[in-house]
This record gives sequence, structure tokens and C-alpha cells, in this order.
Amino acid sequence: MNTRPTTATPKVVMTFSNEAANPPWKLPPPLFNARCRACWFTAALLVLVLASFVSLDLDWAAFASMEAARSMGRFVAEFFPLDLSHDFVRKVGWAAWETLAMSALGTVLAVVLGLALAVPASRMTQHDSAWLRSPTRWLLNALRAIPELVWAALLLISAGLGPMAGTLALALHTSGVLGRLFAEAMENIPTGPGDALRIQGVGPLRVFAFATLPQVLPQLMSYTLYRWENNIRAAAVLGVVGAGGLGQLLSFHMGLFQMNKTATLLVSMLLMVACVDALSFSLRRWLNR
Repeated sequence: MNTRPTTATPKVVMTFSNEAANPPWKLPPPLFNARCRACWFTAALLVLVLASFVSLDLDWAAFASMEAARSMGRFVAEFFPLDLSHDFVRKVGWAAWETLAMSALGTVLAVVLGLALAVPASRMTQHDSAWLRSPTRWLLNALRAIPELVWAALLLISAGLGPMAGTLALALHTSGVLGRLFAEAMENIPTGPGDALRIQGVGPLRVFAFATLPQVLPQLMSYTLYRWENNIRAAAVLGVVGAGGLGQLLSFHMGLFQMNKTATLLVSMLLMVACVDALSFSLRRWLNR
């Protein structure tokens, strides 16, 4: 009996590549998801904005009326021509220098005080008890919660009229801001270099000087320059309460409705802030290279 050999039917195996199983593209997320916390936060923020428009008595019709436009036109026309007399320009130049000096000295004092408070306000290692961390952070919160104008008004009682009160007001408020930023920067650096020194018995002061400070110094300089920009603007308006500088001249001439002198002061403020912003931006780019 002849038997014919049977041939096995080949099996067709379909394989899918990884790209087919896991495509590199994916569908965009839905616009609103019930589990998305950011979605709920955005919705709550929109509700708050709408409630603000409803609760505030904003007369948009009067603001956009032709009478308001004509009044603003007459007001702006009083700015021209600018007072560019020699005596007044020299007075403005001295006030601008006083404003710049107030902001620079106030920032330097804030860096010293903020760095001194940032060390106890930060936890350098995981095993650090940092028992001063909470009270120091409360102090930093209190310093930056009070605006510069309020600090200047309070310090006028003890320091008197002039740039002394403005400088101290900038220093106190900015020390609260920089102290918190410095503390956060110190807590977020890698702890490896500091731990290596501590294992060898190096003291905490030398660990801070040779391990912590070199790592955070570029970031501290960037924060300091940014706050100096803000202090220029703040120092320019601190004179409204009698703290010297361009703000004091601005308050005086606006009170007398001398709008051409006011325009000269505003232009000098804009030029000074623009120059300091450009200088600070260039320095921060150079430090971050």
C-alpha cells in the first residue's frame, strides 16, 4: 500500500512592528477632563474673572466715549513741549542718580540680609533638623508682604524725609523676596559635594563656602539682578511719600500741575529703566553661559 507523504500546511504568522503596536503619535487630550486638576483650576479662575467684572462698577461706556477721548487729548497736549532747560535737566539728572543709588544700595543690603536669612530658612541635607526653617520663613513672608511704599511711609517717622527711608524700605522688602528665592535655590542643589566634605569632617561653614555657594552663585546673581530691575522702578515712585529721587520731584511738579516738567521726569524714568533693563539682561545672559 502506497502512502503519500503528507506535507504540513505552513502557518502564517503575522508580526507587528513596535511602531505599529506603539505608534509615535497619539490623540490630543480632550479639552476638558473631569479628572484634570488644571482644567478645574482654569474653570474656577475664569469664574473668578467673570465675577470680578460683575462686582466692580466699571463704566466702560464712559471710558470709551468721545468726551473721555477729548479730555485725555487735552491732558496729553499739556505735556508738550518738555522742559529741557539747563537748570531743570541738571536737577533731574541728580534726582535720577539718587534714584539709581537708592536702588543699588537697597539691593546690596537686601542681598546681605536675604542671604543671612536664607541659610537658616533652608534644609541643606535630609538629616538636617532645620528647626529655624519655619520661623525664618515666616519672617521672610512678613518682610515681603509689606510693600515698599508702606515700608517707606513707616520709616519716614524714624529716618525722616529723603533717600534714607527709601533705601531702607527697598532693603527690607527685597530681603524678604531674595531670602525666599535664595533658600529655595539652596535646597534644590545636588547634595553630593556637600556630603563628600561632611564625611571627611569638614565644618558646616566651610561646606557652605566650598560646596553650596559655588553651585548656587550664578542663580543668586541672576535673582539679584532681576530684583535690581524691580527696585529701579520702585525707587522711582517711592518719592511720592517723600523718600527722595525722581519720585519726589514727580510728586511735587504733578501737585503744581506743571505738566511739561512732569513729562521730562517721566521720560527720564523710562530711559533709566530701559538702560538698567538692558544692562541687567546682558549680565544675566553672560552669567548663564
